[in-house]
Amino acid sequence: MQIEKVLEKIGFSPNEIKVYLTLNKQGSAKAGKISKLAQIDRSSAYNALKLLQEKGLVSYVMIGQIKWFQAVGPKRILEYLKEQEQEVNEILPKLQELHKSKKVEGQVRLFKGYKGVRSVFLDMIRTGKNNYVFGSEGQFSEKMPEFALQFDRMKKEKKMYTKNLIRKGRTELDKKTSEYRYAPAISESPAVTNIYGDKIAIIIWTDEPEAIIIENPASAKAYKSYFDFMWKHSKSVNK
Repeated sequence: MQIEKVLEKIGFSPNEIKVYLTLNKQGSAKAGKISKLAQIDRSSAYNALKLLQEKGLVSYVMIGQIKWFQAVGPKRILEYLKEQEQEVNEILPKLQELHKSKKVEGQVRLFKGYKGVRSVFLDMIRTGKNNYVFGSEGQFSEKMPEFALQFDRMKKEKKMYTKNLIRKGRTELDKKTSEYRYAPAISESPAVTNIYGDKIAIIIWTDEPEAIIIENPASAKAYKSYFDFMWKHSKSVNK
């Protein structure tokens, strides 16, 4: 993965990336030279330097009346991320309290793109409940292979289990944390339904996938009863 993309993912602005990489390569330099090498105007360079100093990623020394800036060692990025994680952990209890107090029962949430779908699967892990699925064609492992392996590891850690109702003819089944049965009258579809806890997640595996989470205990209970009926009248994949 390109360095710029990773830095962007962890919250660096485009100008911060340009300035940081320039200093990381160049060593010590004055602001004017940094702006030229990074190909940004002087005021943008100063602003980026200020933000990088606040992150602890850039320092400076005074030589005469002039500041010479330099990048702190790259390992400082990991320290910065750990500090961010610690700060988030400190405010999580209050955020959870506010989240619960303002929660509307029966809410529906829409997620778009692969990051959105990832959020849905992470919600399943946070819930920690067994997952009941029908309609899967193996899209998760095919389209998000690295995260699918990570998801399976997290399932094992949480001792979560999945039951899958699939159409006959499906192959390449992962039976380590899942059980499969062939259900009658299931046709191939991009939509996959997941039932877990008090939630129903419908993931639509189009070119840009979308997902819907319905959080409603009564609806989840009804869907689970439909699933149980179909499971009871379905055939094991081993038969």
